[in-house]
Amino acid sequence: MTTAVFSELKDELQKGVTEYGHPFRLGTLGTVGLDKMARLRTVVLRDFSEDLELSFFTDKRSKKVTHIIENQKVSILLYHPEKRIQLKIEGNAFIIKNDKKIAKYWNQVNDNAKKDYTTTIAPGSAIENLKDIDYLNNENHFCIITIEAHKIEYLKLDQPNHIKIRYSREDNHWKGEFLVP
Repeated sequence: MTTAVFSELKDELQKGVTEYGHPFRLGTLGTVGLDKMARLRTVVLRDFSEDLELSFFTDKRSKKVTHIIENQKVSILLYHPEKRIQLKIEGNAFIIKNDKKIAKYWNQVNDNAKKDYTTTIAPGSAIENLKDIDYLNNENHFCIITIEAHKIEYLKLDQPNHIKIRYSREDNHWKGEFLVP
């Protein structure tokens, strides 16, 4: 059964990338920087590989990038309300440096969304007025973060019993084991 569930969770993660409005499109990313404070924020799942690498975009000046530089261990939480499936994924986050890959994804971002990566001041900076936000014309701060998963906890809220399975990457294989929900 753990193999069938693993296939299902991979299919749902792929749908999070390819199907607009899929619940796994948005996830809550947790990071911990040097201050040892957990920071949570919503990210949009942009890519998913069969090797269980998940990618999202951000501004390279954001705090999440700083936290990942300080501590690459992250987790992401996803929930599908109709199927009542929760996924908690733990892994190591990497900032993509490959210029060709960055250019490929940048060209896929629609023009309205590109504005999010072209502000003259960093995200989270204090401003007096929203009109104080200026944008760059020929530059951007676009960044791709990829999470290489090493542990996944699957929780299915079901009747008469919930189902919980932990998957762990061992070498390049995934091993599943049932847990008490």
